[in-house]
Amino acid sequence: MRCAIAIAAAVVASVGVVSAQQPAAPQVTYVDAAKVNELFGKPGPLANGSDFTASIARRTAAGQVEVHAKETDIFYIVDGSATFVTGGTMVGGKETQPNQLRGTSIEGGETHRLNKGDSIVVPAGVPHWFKDIAQPVNYFTVKVIKP
Repeated sequence: MRCAIAIAAAVVASVGVVSAQQPAAPQVTYVDAAKVNELFGKPGPLANGSDFTASIARRTAAGQVEVHAKETDIFYIVDGSATFVTGGTMVGGKETQPNQLRGTSIEGGETHRLNKGDSIVVPAGVPHWFKDIAQPVNYFTVKVIKP
């Protein structure tokens, strides 16, 4: 009988170890309207996962050119207006963190005028740049991250 109890205890313990090693189930993130509106005043993250991030961002001035090796950017412009350049060749590019390059400008590329209600998707590896901000831009952004 003691042997059976010891075996049962060992099985329970090993099941606990296996369960602890399995990845956690994906979590649903709900952000109510009040929090979303608050983030438009003070931008920040909405949700993060192993393969995505979602956040509220604000630009009041031009930024640096960016190239993300593993991230696709999806932007939805909530308000404001900006000149946004995609493609072409990054000038002055330097790796600022793993899989992330920053530069000073873009040669060539395609110019887009982003306004309230517009959306743009920038695939991983494509240079992009908020070149000029006509009116401060609030936008919702999702980054889809490749493994």
